Amino acid sequence: MPPVPLTDRVLMGPGPCNPYPEVAAAFARPLLGHLDPEFIALLDDTNERLRQVFRTTNPLTFPVSGTGSAGMEAAFVNVVEPGDAVVVGVNGVFGERMCDVAGRCGAEVVRVEAPWGQPLDPQSLLDAHPSPRLIAAVHAETSTGVRNDVACLGQHLRHQDAEALVLVDCVTSLGGIPVEVDGWGVDLAYAGTQKCLGVPPGLAPFTAGERAVARLVDRPRSWYLDLGMLARYVTGEGARVYHHTAPVSMVYALHAGLGALLDEGLEASWARHRECGEALQAGLVELGFELFAAEGHRLPELTTVWVPADRLPAGMTEADVRRTLLERDGIEIGGGLGEFAGKV
Repeated sequence: MPPVPLTDRVLMGPGPCNPYPEVAAAFARPLLGHLDPEFIALLDDTNERLRQVFRTTNPLTFPVSGTGSAGMEAAFVNVVEPGDAVVVGVNGVFGERMCDVAGRCGAEVVRVEAPWGQPLDPQSLLDAHPSPRLIAAVHAETSTGVRNDVACLGQHLRHQDAEALVLVDCVTSLGGIPVEVDGWGVDLAYAGTQKCLGVPPGLAPFTAGERAVARLVDRPRSWYLDLGMLARYVTGEGARVYHHTAPVSMVYALHAGLGALLDEGLEASWARHRECGEALQAGLVELGFELFAAEGHRLPELTTVWVPADRLPAGMTEADVRRTLLERDGIEIGGGLGEFAGKV
């Protein structure tokens, strides 16, 4: 069979990104069984590294076997039952996806919307329903480059002694901008490996706090993502209860990526992303581009710009520009999603 061509790209799209060298090296490690004591020890250390990056002490912190969307489903199916009121902030593709997942759980979905490119109003999320089961929001909306203010949600609910759980999508924020699960009073959070953690896609870092664990449904709609069963494999002392075959090499890679991040230091990583993002955005403005996300809520790690249609050569679309960058220069950038496809 002829070999499959493999080109070394500069990945500057919204993910995956180019991995850390330590991560690439980790894939060459000898394979272990998913119940091997050496692998269990490495998994435990990976979980501890995730706690440091999430800024939490939650015992139930581990990488879900699947991409970030698997983390999203795990969060919803384990705490939402039919008829539960679920408030979801929607100002991009992944807020929409949260609504879809919650609806499939039978929830009464209460949407709180903001225009794409604009941040959510946290108070509107808090006021949307008198007694929701869950309030969910995307911290860093990948489809728009907008940072939503989520820090006050859990803090407000704790102050009011409210029962609602807070769920935060940290897929594009973890490692790139401050995330403080315990400090913000977040009950459930998930992320992806392929963004600011410098690891290929395939795992969803996940954490659930004490309030969320106390309110897990008895029989989730998903067997594969049942946190009650998963906890008996990913946490605890001594022998672990087999649930599914863990993606061993991906855990190697995540362990290495978290190690590189923690060696640099979270604050240093946040500062690096901020410096690079501000430089890119300032340079794009100097070139005549208009930034898409609202000023004051722009992510440093993911930049969105309006396509300058009046400056494209005749007959050329933004997809042609991206294709030229990819084929001529080996650089990947992303296109717009939803109603902004072809425009951002």
